Amino acid sequence: MSGKQCVFISHGGGPLPLLGDPGHQQLVRQLQQLATQLQRPTAILVISAHWEEPVATVNSHPSPGLLYDYYGFPEESYQLTYPAAGEPALAAEVVRVLQQAGLTANSAPQRGFDHGVFVPLKILYPAADIPCVQLSLLQSLDAAAHYKLGQALRLLDYPGLLVLGSGFSFHNMREFFAPATPEKTALVSAFHHWLTDTLCNPAYSETQRQQTLHQWQQAPGARFCHPREEHLLPLLVCAGYAAAPCPQTQQCEVLGKESALFYWPQISD
Repeated sequence: MSGKQCVFISHGGGPLPLLGDPGHQQLVRQLQQLATQLQRPTAILVISAHWEEPVATVNSHPSPGLLYDYYGFPEESYQLTYPAAGEPALAAEVVRVLQQAGLTANSAPQRGFDHGVFVPLKILYPAADIPCVQLSLLQSLDAAAHYKLGQALRLLDYPGLLVLGSGFSFHNMREFFAPATPEKTALVSAFHHWLTDTLCNPAYSETQRQQTLHQWQQAPGARFCHPREEHLLPLLVCAGYAAAPCPQTQQCEVLGKESALFYWPQISD
């Protein structure tokens, strides 16, 4: 049976990766390539940027529906399907280990999969034959709290688990559709350089890495790239879960902006 693994992806804009949008072609190819690299998981735990709750909450429905939580797209966007099963036993285990770590955690028996889950998974695993559970973000948007969530998930005893952070390494909606300038491009590049160095540099201790990520707002270009941090926070959960330098990262362009993927192929206990 495969070991545990973790990956953070930039999931693109709404359903556009599934609609043949030219601005998402590189992303679609990146995810298709990632699918060939990943060990086939026994189950997937997704932390999506599109679900926030006062406390950590896990969807526990055995057959979750889909939440078409986007607006103004073609009618076909609201007919998409992804009939992956839920995994109530994994959901219960997530709640248990979070509580064991001293965190407050709840389950949401009726919650479906939002587009941060089903859009990328439809590219990664189109057969929808791997059970999936979703974990919410915290409404506090506190960086340290999300890193701690990831640390708590290390208590999970679930061989073959894939922890998938589904967000965006750049998420400034206004700038996606604004003209690029050399100054703006430099800010995006500087932030991604900082992010890659922080996550991948083996010279840093995990304490240094953790403290740097807690203070991500001080990074060059941080607030330009993330006016609101919900799309970055799944990456902090991944970093806390991995507790190790990231050995594999890839860049691609989405809607004309640099974005990043971070992959930890083997999570040690």
